[in-house]
Amino acid sequence: MSDALENGRARRAAGDWAGAELCFRRALAHAEAASGTDTREVAYALTELGVTLKYRGGFEEAERHYVRALGIVRARLGPVTPEAAALHHNLGGIRHASGDFAGAEAPARRAVEIRLRAIGEDHVDVAADRAALAAILDGLGRRDEAEALLHAALRTFERVLGPEHHEVACTLTNLAAIAYRRDRAAEAEALYRRALATKQHLLGDRHPELAILLNNLAVLATERGHRDRAAALYRRAIALLEPAATPQHPTLLACRAGLRALADRPPLE
Repeated sequence: MSDALENGRARRAAGDWAGAELCFRRALAHAEAASGTDTREVAYALTELGVTLKYRGGFEEAERHYVRALGIVRARLGPVTPEAAALHHNLGGIRHASGDFAGAEAPARRAVEIRLRAIGEDHVDVAADRAALAAILDGLGRRDEAEALLHAALRTFERVLGPEHHEVACTLTNLAAIAYRRDRAAEAEALYRRALATKQHLLGDRHPELAILLNNLAVLATERGHRDRAAALYRRAIALLEPAATPQHPTLLACRAGLRALADRPPLE
């Protein structure tokens, strides 16, 4: 099973989400055949498969795998462990991704609570949990709390991990989203561009994870009347996502809709 897991992680990191999914499905089947249906090995495979399905847009199946994995972890390791915290974090994230902000808040807060008890205040995993909670609170319209949590998380990430890190890029993206919703478009664009530059540096120019940032920059370009720039950004995002994501992936749908809207909109005079 370990080879399938390692191969799956490598494929996912490279942006081959479909290939990673196949690897993790094989790892899960092997774990269940080798050790039963409720072992730690099964929980690990379920978690990796759930993470990959989230990337691809398979939110409902991913949540089922997280719930099953959490049940195994609670039974085998206990309810207040880093493994349980990670799965609560993942449950909050999948519900956030599917638009269920109200349902996402409780597991996200539980992740913070467990992690604080397990590893203490000043840790990057606690910062990651708080950043995830902040994105959910933003979706619920509680932007003051969300922005404060994100700035605190960003300070921890930059101090411990350095400025060129994936967690820094994700936090910048969430701060940009809040700035945009608060009508601070110039600040939002600067944050999105910094996040994009960081992810391109870390992942390369052809990784599908860049698509959400390209979509967000395309929205800003559209609002400013830069139709050609917006269209190019949408097309690049679509080209990155089509081989990796499901046809119903929300960012892919948003990019296609944005591109259609540009074609239907008369140019500014």
